[in-house]
Amino acid sequence: MGTPGRPGPLPLQLPHQEVNSTREQPIFTTRAHVFQIDPTTKKNWVPASKQAVTVSYFYDVTRNSYRIISVDGAKVIINSTITPNMTFTKTSQKFGQWADSRANTVFGLGFSSEQQLTKFAEKFQEVKEAAKIARDKSQDKIETSSNHSQASGCETPSSTQASSVNGTDDEKASHASPADIHLKSENNKLKIALTQSAANVKKWEIELQTLRESNARLTTALQESAASVEQWRRQCCICRDENDRLRNKIDKLEEQSSVINREKEKNFQLKRRIEELESELREKETELKDLRKQSEIIPQLMSECEYVSEKLEAAERDNQNLEDKVLSLRSDIEESKYRQRHLKVELKSFLEVLDGKIDDLHDFRRGLSKLGTDN
Repeated sequence: MGTPGRPGPLPLQLPHQEVNSTREQPIFTTRAHVFQIDPTTKKNWVPASKQAVTVSYFYDVTRNSYRIISVDGAKVIINSTITPNMTFTKTSQKFGQWADSRANTVFGLGFSSEQQLTKFAEKFQEVKEAAKIARDKSQDKIETSSNHSQASGCETPSSTQASSVNGTDDEKASHASPADIHLKSENNKLKIALTQSAANVKKWEIELQTLRESNARLTTALQESAASVEQWRRQCCICRDENDRLRNKIDKLEEQSSVINREKEKNFQLKRRIEELESELREKETELKDLRKQSEIIPQLMSECEYVSEKLEAAERDNQNLEDKVLSLRSDIEESKYRQRHLKVELKSFLEVLDGKIDDLHDFRRGLSKLGTDN
């Protein structure tokens, strides 16, 4: 089915063209969604019915003609007389169309199954052949009556001349006038029929040319649309693959970045612990200096000096332990800095590789753009 667009103008009611049940009988009926071509763009389909409606073939016994008629409520949405020049085209598995030059539009029907479309197309071809046979019979009848009238016209003057030789002018007038009047009437009728036939032939030729042009435009539009859709589909697949690949790379980079952030947090904690230990070391050193001063200033406190010495020794041991801890922490810091530098080098190399891949991707996209432009 054609892609529904904005609703177009509602079709006009045609009460004088409604089906005459006494002379027109339905010969085939189905249900389908009805569309008409947009008269402005000549490309988009405009829905003529909101839902599936009845579409029927009617045969006019009096005129020996066929029509496709569809009514949605009280509105006639299809009233198309079938001519031998019309062609029903299947554009998809469930959609078909035909052009009506008299209505100056293109009708489209969307069916619920491919079987319904096939039956409708076969019936269209059958009715088209019947219309062609009816037209040929009508032309043969016109030619036969024309030849008959010409033969009658050739014989009548000789008989009239023979009677004029044997009779008077009054008798000639009385015998020839009715035949002449009849022949003139027949000739006038034949002339009118021939004129109408010639006009119909010209009209059919114009309709055929219009249908060909319309079909050519529709074919070109469909081909362009199909090519454009296929191209955009390929580009969409390529972009989707590139997007997935870049997302995977971004996820990996985010994981590495989280590892780096954890290392930075650990390094910060180690620095803060070193600062705390250095502060404790300075306090111990200050306390040691004070104790030494006290030992020098107060020599009489020898007993207390031993206590201070023991305290000093303990402080020195603590100092040694703290220095060992500081050395250990500094070693940890150096190791952390080395790992951080190593991670920075790896991240830099990965970013360089990523930049190269992105440049390759831009070159590949420019190549695709050039190919699309060349096509």
